[in-house]
Amino acid sequence: MKLWRAVCFAFATLSALLPHAAGAQTFYRGKTVTILVSTTAGGGFDTVARLLARHLGAHIPGAPTIIVQNMPGAGGATAVRYLDSGAAKDGTVMTIFNVGLIGDSLLTPQRTRVDFRNYAWIGSAAENLAVCYVWHGVGPKTIAEMRAHGRLNYGSTGAGGGAAYMNIMILKNIFGIDIHLVSGYPGSAEYYLAIERGELDGGCDSWSSIPQPWIAGDKIVPIYRAGTSQPSDMKPGVPILDEIAPDAHARAIVHLLNASNELGRPFVASRAVPPDRIALLRRAFDQAVREPGFAAEAAKARLPVSPRTGEQALNIVEDIYATPPDIVAAARKVIGE
Repeated sequence: MKLWRAVCFAFATLSALLPHAAGAQTFYRGKTVTILVSTTAGGGFDTVARLLARHLGAHIPGAPTIIVQNMPGAGGATAVRYLDSGAAKDGTVMTIFNVGLIGDSLLTPQRTRVDFRNYAWIGSAAENLAVCYVWHGVGPKTIAEMRAHGRLNYGSTGAGGGAAYMNIMILKNIFGIDIHLVSGYPGSAEYYLAIERGELDGGCDSWSSIPQPWIAGDKIVPIYRAGTSQPSDMKPGVPILDEIAPDAHARAIVHLLNASNELGRPFVASRAVPPDRIALLRRAFDQAVREPGFAAEAAKARLPVSPRTGEQALNIVEDIYATPPDIVAAARKVIGE
């Protein structure tokens, strides 16, 4: 009798799930899926979103139309919060956001007001190699020379504005460089113009987002890279941040501040989206970012491709939130909190 009841329960459960699975397979026919970009047009996040939009629909049953909309604000947090406020919860909206917000959410939760463990992770297209640099002609070529130079103007998309802000604070409060932060730029494109106009002396950005003419024309001097990867168009000899940190305690802090770079180009949806549709979107994402055509287009745009699945991305996020409290407290002091 127990065995019979178990069989009946299993059959009933499977029968209940089948309509939902079938629904996910047909739901997207004739629909439009929107990818929200948390920055303005023209930067690295926007470029990755538009690249994914050209490939994702072919891997979703029903071949929906994929569009991209820019929703900058609050250092990128506006687009993420929108997933649980104004966005549809049916699997037709996802967001790519400034990955530095993950660190912000742990270090400044009262300001960021986002817990990334509470979102449905679709996946990440690539890790992020953050680089701090000085504009050519300003003078400094090393940390020591920056320290001796005196005040340097750097910009970000807002106080707590992601990876750029984190690394600017590392320059200021770990290495003791006199940095004047000009915040509030809506996206990287705007503060790139400010650098070219001489309003800013340098920046901290994803290497793949830095304008190619700057690199080809030796317009910038990279001071350090926050990771071990060596892009083919980066000249040898750029120091690795962890290796030049003053001591072990400082290394633990800078590691936390840059830990989210492993998820450099992340996509999330609301957790309220039905699980079967999240599973479908994850599969479609994994297939799209591994297409040869996707990789070829990414290479032309200088975009690295090193995908993480939704499950892998969530595990990385949970590891970041598990950082020991003393390191979190020390990192908060570094970023001025």
